[in-house]
Parts: sequence; C-alpha cells; structure tokens
Amino acid sequence: MPPTVGFRPYRNTPYTNALNNLDADMSQYIHDNTEDEFSHHAFLNAYLQFIGATPVDLSRFATLKGSQATGANKTKLRITNLMQLTVDTSWWTRYRSRDFNPDLDPLHVFPQAVASLFTGQHTAIPRTDADTTNPTGIQSIANTAAFHFAFIEQGGTSIYPTLALKVTDPVVLRILLSIGPTETMHFQTWSDKAGNGVSTPLAPLTFGSLTFPDLNSSPFGGEDFQTNLIMPEPCPFLSRNFPKVSIIRPVSTDPAIFGAVAVAEAFTADGLFIGQSSAFFEVIGRLAREADAATRKCDFD
Repeated sequence: MPPTVGFRPYRNTPYTNALNNLDADMSQYIHDNTEDEFSHHAFLNAYLQFIGATPVDLSRFATLKGSQATGANKTKLRITNLMQLTVDTSWWTRYRSRDFNPDLDPLHVFPQAVASLFTGQHTAIPRTDADTTNPTGIQSIANTAAFHFAFIEQGGTSIYPTLALKVTDPVVLRILLSIGPTETMHFQTWSDKAGNGVSTPLAPLTFGSLTFPDLNSSPFGGEDFQTNLIMPEPCPFLSRNFPKVSIIRPVSTDPAIFGAVAVAEAFTADGLFIGQSSAFFEVIGRLAREADAATRKCDFD
C-alpha cells in the first residue's frame, strides 16, 4: 500500500511540489497505485466470498492517528503508521547485484543505498504543517516516501510469484499471475522516482539525520548504481552453472528465505505498524503463516 494512501498531496502545496521534483506526474502515479491496491483488496475479498471462504477485514485495527497537516483527513484513524519509518533500501543494491541472489545466497547482506534511512525513524508524509516550512526538510520527506514506495512494492513483486509456486487451483494461479505483474510495474515506477531523489540536482541532500547521497557519484556511480537504472541486472538463478539472467528476486518457496511471514516481519521492522495492538500482530502473523503453509497438491505436467 503506497505511503500516501489517505493523504491528499494535491491539497498540500509544499509536499506536492517536493513530490513533483521527483517527477511531474507523481500525483497521478500515487492515485493510480492507490486505485490498483484498493481494487486488489476488493477483488480478492469478493473471490474469497464466492468460493465460500472468509474475507479478510482489518478495519477494526484502524486505530492509529494520522497526519495533522493540511491535506490529510485529520480525524480518520488508520491501520498503518507512516511517520516513524526505518526504510530498508537494500532493494536498490539487490536488484543491481550481478553476483548474488537471495534465493541462492540467503545470508548475503546487500548494502543500503541510503544508509541513514535504515537508522532511526523518519516520516514519509508531513506530520503537521510545521514539516512543510523548510524546503530541504519537505524534500527529504518526499524522498523518504519515494524509497518507501519502492520498499513496499518490491515485497509484492516477489510474494505473488512465490505464492504462485505453492497453489494448485488454476483459477488461483491465474489470479496470482495476473495481479503480480502490476506490483512489479509499481516497483519499477517507484524505483525510478527514488532514483530521481538521489541524483542531481536534488542530491546530495542532508536534513537532520537524513542524507540522500548522489548515487551517480563516487563511491557509488557506475552502471550498477546509476540512478536511471530501473531494470534488474542479470544475476545467478537456480544454479551458478547457468548463465546469469534478469529475474524477480527473491522468489523462493522456502519460508526461511522468503515468504509471507518474511514480508510481515519486514513491514513490521520498517515501522509501518508502530502503535498497533498485539491482537493485530496475532492476526497478521496467522494469515502469513497460513499463506506460507500452502503446498501444491500435485505437479503440473
């Protein structure tokens, strides 16, 4: 779910302008991404009801206070916390790695592209109008949002093909193979926008504890770090005996490497659920464990 869901950036001029510095079409991309995710939620619940299963309803966990800045619905309570994020930016280096693949190298640590985002807590939306008064500060918030967008969507990019490897029903397989690529489209889009925040003229940018380096410059730079690189570099796949190939990564049915539990844990470590109740984590954990426990009943010929 994109970090500005429930927030109306077009009604907050400084934030809108900062987002538009990353791309003039950011407002449209945010709208489209949000519409996609809501459509996925509605469709999947409708399908669950159609087959006699219980739809997923987390609305009772909408208990968190949101942004109080201009443009936000200040009274609406939310499920996610977008104002205390610790964003894992290793997706940037993972998709640029030519030598390592999490499926083959589960213990390999991919470097952080923006190390300061992975330390402390940072907001992806203005918390109050006070956050919008400093141009550098509001740009750092927009940059945080862009990297958080991509962090969330890389999870969806991997989880759909991972789940597709576990299912037996051809209709469920069709659903996963049809929705999954839209998540990849989201990821590629936000990869591009995040790249714009770490290239000139916006980078380097420092505000408080946050520093967005120019990743086109030393010690970064080169083909693997250039900021307009939005397609995955070829890497080892299945076996190092095969040629390197451009793929989605990770995609593994081993929950110790990747799966729904891993995604839930990553989102929790991100700070997305700070303030939630123990009951919420029990429900999310159960849903994730049930997803990882799915097994294919037979192999396709």
